[in-house]
Amino acid sequence: MQTIYASKLANVPNIDTLRERLELADGDFLDLNWSKKTAGPIICLFHGLAGCVDSAYARRAIYALETNGYRPVFMHHRGCSGEPNRLAKSYHSGHTEDITTMIATVRQRYPAERVGAVGYSLGANALLKYLGERGKNSALDAAVAVCPPLVLSTCADTINTGFARLYQRYLLALMHKQYVAKQRAYPELNLADLPRGLTNFWRFDDAVTAPLHGFKNVHDYYDQCSGRAFVPDIKTPTHILYALNDPFFSPSVLPTADELPDCVQLHTPQHGGHVGFLEHPAPAKYMHWLDRRTVEWLKPLLSAQ
Repeated sequence: MQTIYASKLANVPNIDTLRERLELADGDFLDLNWSKKTAGPIICLFHGLAGCVDSAYARRAIYALETNGYRPVFMHHRGCSGEPNRLAKSYHSGHTEDITTMIATVRQRYPAERVGAVGYSLGANALLKYLGERGKNSALDAAVAVCPPLVLSTCADTINTGFARLYQRYLLALMHKQYVAKQRAYPELNLADLPRGLTNFWRFDDAVTAPLHGFKNVHDYYDQCSGRAFVPDIKTPTHILYALNDPFFSPSVLPTADELPDCVQLHTPQHGGHVGFLEHPAPAKYMHWLDRRTVEWLKPLLSAQ
């Protein structure tokens, strides 16, 4: 209920952002949505699978951050901004190249500002992978990872059972739609027709995600991109949030105490669902537990100069 209500039923604020197209060296592009605020620490936001700036959690996050003095900037993964991207490849759970480019762009433009990041689901996994890959060279001052699928193989198994299969069907339908739209927009890419029977993530990622992004197969993709393996190498102050009743993941994906560096704090409340964490009544308009807690975690990490 937390998962469904937060995504489809809870009230969300109207937001007003500025769209920028960031051209990439490989010929593709990223669409960013910037806050209109001109002061305060900058928070880079990375969405989950098939998300966008209009996703309920994204709108609530932007509202909460702006209300508390931050400047959020939302990065659409390739192909998720309403327009197909130009290349055959798009994005996946371990795609950190675009995250690196976006953060570097922010740093170049605002060298004196504190910069943090918040990732959700797939975006949270990719954010943790970025932090682990970069180690002491991370360009971020703080990070929050909300509901990351830390072991992709386990998560692919879990989302293929019970209630979660309905959400799996929904996500796969969105991904299929994006893929077909790119086929039509860029016929010169010669994208293969999607095979029938791609009814779960194991099959979809083996037939589409892995080959498009240079992995040998789905096992290679999952092994190389699961965020848990990168957590021990993180050097940036980071909070990881995971509800023990998340219907899409199993608690077995969580890192053990000896895998967590001193700078990483793991929070595992019993309830919250997947990117839900609502409360009733909300203590402030449009600001539920997740949004308030994100602001509370970021504040001490981004206030010191």
